[in-house]
Amino acid sequence: MYDPIHADHTYFLFLLLLSNEVLFAYDATKIKEKLTPGKGEYFSSTVIEIIDGDTVLLANNMEVRLVGLQAPKIALGRKDFKEWPLGYEAKDVLSKLIIGKEVTLFYGGRELDRYGRTLAHLFTNDNIWVQGEMLKNGMARVYSFADNRSIVEEMLEEEYQARLQNRGIWGLEFYKIKPQEESGKYTNSFQVISGRIRDVAEVRNNTYLNFGDDYRNDFTIVIPNRVKKMFQERDINLTNFKDKNIFVRGWLKYYNGPSIDLSHPEQLVIQ
Repeated sequence: MYDPIHADHTYFLFLLLLSNEVLFAYDATKIKEKLTPGKGEYFSSTVIEIIDGDTVLLANNMEVRLVGLQAPKIALGRKDFKEWPLGYEAKDVLSKLIIGKEVTLFYGGRELDRYGRTLAHLFTNDNIWVQGEMLKNGMARVYSFADNRSIVEEMLEEEYQARLQNRGIWGLEFYKIKPQEESGKYTNSFQVISGRIRDVAEVRNNTYLNFGDDYRNDFTIVIPNRVKKMFQERDINLTNFKDKNIFVRGWLKYYNGPSIDLSHPEQLVIQ
């Protein structure tokens, strides 16, 4: 099992390789056991439209956001929107997986987003976990939230396998893991950043994982006390992170240098 805190794996980035085959490495039945099934008319329905690589429309008029995923973005009528590489390819892969098929809905936390879309994991009648297949095909990356993280570890494992198998987005510079030294070039976007923690500092209500000598300009991970408590519940002491090599994912902003605020522990992986 992939451990998002103490991982022994090294991430590899390779050339683009797409595959349309369904790949089974997970146990869909065990994954369902960690989730809550929908009820009544919200338990299952047929997929009638693929909106993009992580959003679908069902016959019961539910618009479902495939929770935990971030697929490459397409314009969808947005003016001046710059489309991401492989957006239409991701949509095509999802279409081949589930268009016209009946799917069951399972939940791992918050069930609706601010746009009124349903946040669910989808499973086909032949026990295919849709999120798992998109990740394993390299057509999405893990994009988790503090209020919806029941099976993040399983999702990270599928993402990792895509890296090992040279699949999808991971061979493209646009999605490549960025070294912390270059993080300042990519602010105001979702990124996966790698680097070595130089220092751990506790100041007021936050813990800061600093990656350079100048905290005002170098990359920093900010961990609020409420998130620190989540680490403590796992018997993880943040001060032990000093000199560790890590991967961290999240919204990269610029405030006293490039930084990512953690909202849950699964955002951080130690090599």
